[in-house]
Amino acid sequence: AESVQFVLRHDSRGYLRFAALQGAFGQAVLARHGELRGVDSMLWVDPADGAMTERIHVRSDAALRACEYLGGWWRLFRIGRAVPRVMRDGLYRTIARHRHKLVTGERCLVPTPEQRARFID
Repeated sequence: AESVQFVLRHDSRGYLRFAALQGAFGQAVLARHGELRGVDSMLWVDPADGAMTERIHVRSDAALRACEYLGGWWRLFRIGRAVPRVMRDGLYRTIARHRHKLVTGERCLVPTPEQRARFID
């Protein structure tokens, strides 16, 4: 929720789409990737194209992928890939667990019609 709001605020291109894990799209992704069973975290889906199969990024990998997508100075966070995933994911879980204490201001997003169009089921 907070991560979606963050990306919506900083996504100047507006290409990214969002889906809940409980929705049809999310459930289809989880069905295709049995290794994600029980994961309750941010996922980034790089869709299959002619040369690549669908690729799923989870937890800190998904967050880093989002930073890469946002571009600009957010790309500096790519340096995080130098940190072992187990450490990054530990930090990711800590931030996720305490995110309500870290985020101030409005927490409930009322999407504009343009933003609402970016959500898929």
